[in-house]
Amino acid sequence: MESAAPIIRLHADDDVVIARRQLLPGTVIAAEGVKVAAMVPPGHKLATRAVAKGQPVRRYGQIIGTASEDIQPGQHVHVHNLAMADFSRDPAFGVDVKASGAATPGATFLGIRRADGRVATRNYIGILTSVNCSATAARAIADHFRRDIHPEALEDYPNVDGVVALTHSLGCAIGTTGDPLDTLRRTLAGYAVHPNFAAVLIVGLGCETNQVQGILDAHGLTESEDFQAFTIQETGGTARTVRLGIEKIRKMLPKANAVSREPVPASHLVLGLQCGGSDGYSGITANPALGAAVDLLVKHGGTAILSETPEIYGAEHLLTRRAVSRGVGEKLLERIAWWEDYCARNHAELNNNPSAGNKAGGLTTILEKSLGAVAKGGTTNLVDVYRYAEPVAAKGLVFMDTPGYDPVSATGQVAGGANMICFTTGRGSAYGCAPSPSLKLATNTALWERQEEDMDINCGGIADGSATVEELGERIFQLILDTASGRKTKSELHGYGQNEFAPWNTGVLT
Repeated sequence: MESAAPIIRLHADDDVVIARRQLLPGTVIAAEGVKVAAMVPPGHKLATRAVAKGQPVRRYGQIIGTASEDIQPGQHVHVHNLAMADFSRDPAFGVDVKASGAATPGATFLGIRRADGRVATRNYIGILTSVNCSATAARAIADHFRRDIHPEALEDYPNVDGVVALTHSLGCAIGTTGDPLDTLRRTLAGYAVHPNFAAVLIVGLGCETNQVQGILDAHGLTESEDFQAFTIQETGGTARTVRLGIEKIRKMLPKANAVSREPVPASHLVLGLQCGGSDGYSGITANPALGAAVDLLVKHGGTAILSETPEIYGAEHLLTRRAVSRGVGEKLLERIAWWEDYCARNHAELNNNPSAGNKAGGLTTILEKSLGAVAKGGTTNLVDVYRYAEPVAAKGLVFMDTPGYDPVSATGQVAGGANMICFTTGRGSAYGCAPSPSLKLATNTALWERQEEDMDINCGGIADGSATVEELGERIFQLILDTASGRKTKSELHGYGQNEFAPWNTGVLT
């Protein structure tokens, strides 16, 4: 892209271009042969062609909505003249599948190899709760080992990244059988066996629907010196529970500390892909740059998890074209159909996304947002589709069905085995995800300069014309390896990660 150009054209068939900087009325865009009619903010859309009311508007060469009124060249295109469109999309299963070759050896990181052969990027002790009622006790146990409050508690255990309590608001007032309980238990079990946890406690109340033993039985978990569970009621109250939890963790610490990092192949990385606080630059800079890094990770035998089903709605046909089989593609469409029904029976619509912040950043419809969001998945084949929090076993690019809300979505990815998260943002999300480190990628240089303390890498150079998608992809891939080797992310330095644990509640609370 020419750094001096005031706009970015993404596709020859597009009816709009993207403002690289604020466009003032009267500005002539010589390359497009149009004059700006009214102010267009950075990241927003400028019409370069006339579009009649009711006709489709294209960006990325794809439909992002229909004109709600006649649009003239030089006009700002946004919520006042662009509306959601309902149109058929050809899944074209597998037409873009690439021949798969052997993984490329070479890329490594310094990981922690567990006894079962799995590899960790961090080394925490975790405290999980079966129900919200035991959250306070769990937090009190973890607080005893906080380095910022009690530095002496872990001073003899430098290889332990911390003790974290991951609490939630669920666990009771749900059905004793069915999807809501199954999903919660699957999520908790995924965290209980996550390689980034050296040891885990589960703390319950005792009378909740989500019984601790039920979690263990549903997923074949058994107690051991590194995995223990108890309840407040059987222990005899909150104070006794806190004391017991502290005592158990003290006994876990020496073994948890007895680890060292060693070079391991990048194939051990499972990367969760997230975007939050997206803007008009997301699909131009950070998302495709992360996609380029995903292509490199997959090339080296690793795994990437694309999620946020409502935020690929309208772009799912771009993924089914890359599905390795018709069955994989149909699994994705089944999840889309579930969401359409879910919204209908709850009197909602999928186009309630984008958020207010997304719209302020230049995104108008979910179709436009989705077309940019799928770029995080790179260009490789889609090898499988998973339900929320299911264990991810496949290598390569996979899809996990999750909501678009980032804490809930990333929680499912980590439960599925993600040992790192990459999170693109254009508005400035602040987020962390213990026990997996979370890298935040800024979509534009203005955000980077304003909120650098929360951002790990600036992808704005792509829009500025000072860097290419491929160059940023290589930088992101190297940052992923460095972070997996122990380098702290900005969110880790700020202490994010415990409060963002948010299992998905798919059902009714009674």
